[in-house]
Amino acid sequence: MFFDLNLGLGVFLLPLAIVLLASSFRVLREYQRGVVFQLGRFWKVKGPGLVIVIPGLQQMVRVDLRVVTMDVEPQDVISRDNVSVKVNAVVFFRVMDPAKAIIQVEDYLQATSQLAQTTLRVVLGKHELDEMLSERERLNLDVQQILDAQTDAWGIKVTNVEIKHIDLNESMVRAIARQAEAERERRAKVIHAEGEKQAAVSLLEAAQMLARQPEAMQLRYLQTMTQVAGDRASTIVFPLPMDLLGRLLGKGAAPEPPPGELSGPRG
Repeated sequence: MFFDLNLGLGVFLLPLAIVLLASSFRVLREYQRGVVFQLGRFWKVKGPGLVIVIPGLQQMVRVDLRVVTMDVEPQDVISRDNVSVKVNAVVFFRVMDPAKAIIQVEDYLQATSQLAQTTLRVVLGKHELDEMLSERERLNLDVQQILDAQTDAWGIKVTNVEIKHIDLNESMVRAIARQAEAERERRAKVIHAEGEKQAAVSLLEAAQMLARQPEAMQLRYLQTMTQVAGDRASTIVFPLPMDLLGRLLGKGAAPEPPPGELSGPRG
């Protein structure tokens, strides 16, 4: 009777031991680590490869060490110049310390997502709309540095943050278009005025050079006549130098009497 009891107990315990032994073996991939707790207390981090976990005595939590790509939901942001925009971004991070990621925070994925949303609103709210549109690289770096500093206690490394899209309402888009058009008109006027200034300087230099050599002025006059004659025009205008006109008028006028003499008849 006693032998039968031992035999029955052995038949029952042998499969149980086999099941417990089989369940104690775990296989972790190269990018995985296992945070092992023994009787509720942190014991060690194991992996990768074959890991033995004693059932009932130890528990293991798997942690993925690969880079996580997290899409930050569109956030309503009010810029420093009181413009309401919607901004979404993407955050790249990875777990550097599996023990901290499991022990220090309940859900490191959810915590990182919420922190990224809050940080995005705070950082962008300190800048004007023009800075958001033209200085994305600097804003990305600011958000990344703040997130990396705050998640360091969780064993997480934020490698990069990219602002994907800034959504503006239609009225603001039209206002920006009008501003850009006005800016282009201003630049066109400035360029035109600068061209007039340079042309005036060049004409002044040319006039000074011609004034030093009267023969050059005569050659320029003949060249102009050649160009006018080549055009098919019914009217030709001949420029007349003012000094020549003055000489002609001076010859036809009566000579002025010398000082002290009267021009009338003597009595």
